[in-house]
Amino acid sequence: MSLAIRLQSASSDFQKLQASMAETVDVRQKLEAQLSENELVKKELANVTPENIVYKQIGSVLVKQDLTDAKSTVETRLEFIKSEIKRIEVQLKEIEGKQEKKKQEVS
Repeated sequence: MSLAIRLQSASSDFQKLQASMAETVDVRQKLEAQLSENELVKKELANVTPENIVYKQIGSVLVKQDLTDAKSTVETRLEFIKSEIKRIEVQLKEIEGKQEKKKQEVS
């Protein structure tokens, strides 16, 4: 294989890795926003007393929900989001490693 073809192939692979990195960063930012929102909900639910009524939105309808169920749901959601962020972090590190290898290959 000629040098020009190998360079073109490596350059193309590098561009694909950059696009993958951008997509992964976008996913991470969305997860961070969800994490922030859910932490705010958790904080608000901590201020709710048992006498207060908690509603959950299902479609366009508000349905009465038990306070302990609401807290449990938010806590579960937080755990899920945190695990997804960890998974994305690993993915980002892998992509960065691959990018570094391709960058050296192109050089």
